[in-house]
Amino acid sequence: MIRYFAVFAAFFAAAVPALADGTVLKRLVTADESRGWEGVGRLNIGSRAFCTGSLIAENLVLTAGHCLYDHATGGLARPDEIEFLAGWRGGRAAAYRGARRLVVHPGYLADTSHRALDLALIELDRPIRSTSIRPYETGKRKFLSRDVGVVSYAHDRAEMASMQDTCHVLGRVEGTLVLDCDVDFGSSGAPVFDFSEDGPPRIISVVSAKGEVGDQKVSLGTALEAPLAELRALLDADDGVYKPAMTPVRTFGESQPVSASGAKFVRP
Repeated sequence: MIRYFAVFAAFFAAAVPALADGTVLKRLVTADESRGWEGVGRLNIGSRAFCTGSLIAENLVLTAGHCLYDHATGGLARPDEIEFLAGWRGGRAAAYRGARRLVVHPGYLADTSHRALDLALIELDRPIRSTSIRPYETGKRKFLSRDVGVVSYAHDRAEMASMQDTCHVLGRVEGTLVLDCDVDFGSSGAPVFDFSEDGPPRIISVVSAKGEVGDQKVSLGTALEAPLAELRALLDADDGVYKPAMTPVRTFGESQPVSASGAKFVRP
C-alpha cells in the first residue's frame, strides 16, 4: 500500500503556517486509557496489510478508500478478506467482526493526485452492540477550529492504538485537510477528531497520506461532509459490493513524483 504521489503544488508554494507543537503520541496501554476509544480498531485486509478504521454506526466502519485495494494488482479486496478488530489491544479485541459489504467512493481514483474522495465504508457482517463500544458522531470541522486529535495504529504500534490528542489543521485544499498529526504506515483510515465542542468527539476526517513539506512532516486527511453522505446513499441503494472505476496503479519503485514545490507524500 505504499506509493508516492504529487498533490497541491499551489498550496505548498506558500509557507505552511507555524503553530504551537502538538502533543506526543500516547499508547493506550490500559483499559482505563482505552476507555471511550474502543470504537477505533485495526482493520486487517487479508494477510497483506492493515489500516485503521472507526465505528460510525453499529454496523458501519469508516476508513480510507485506498486501504481496500491491493496496489500490486489494482484489485479491490473481497469482503471475506476483511476483519475489524474493535479496540484491539495486547492481542485481544473488544469485538471481532467480518465484512458483509464494502463501498469505496465512486470518485476515488487510486492513481491520481485527487485525495478529496479517499473514503470507504465497510458494512459489518453483524452489528456491534455494546455499552463499551459506541459509534462516533461525524461532522464538519468547526469554522476556524485548528486543534484536532487522531487515534491510530501503525506498523511499529500495531498491537495497540495510540492517541495524539492535539495536532493541527494547517490548511485545506478542496476536500483535503493538511495536518501536522503524527501518522505512519498502518494509520491510513484513522479518524481525525474535533474536540472543540461540548459533548462527545466528532470525526471530521480520516487519514489518507503522510509526507514532508521542506523539513516539516505533514499528513493529509479526507474531509467527510458530502462524500460520506454519498457513500451512505450508495449502501442504502444497493445490496452488492460497489467497485469504483480503477485506473492503472503504479507500485512503489516505478516512480516517486514530487509536487512543483518539492512536497512529497506516501500512503501510510
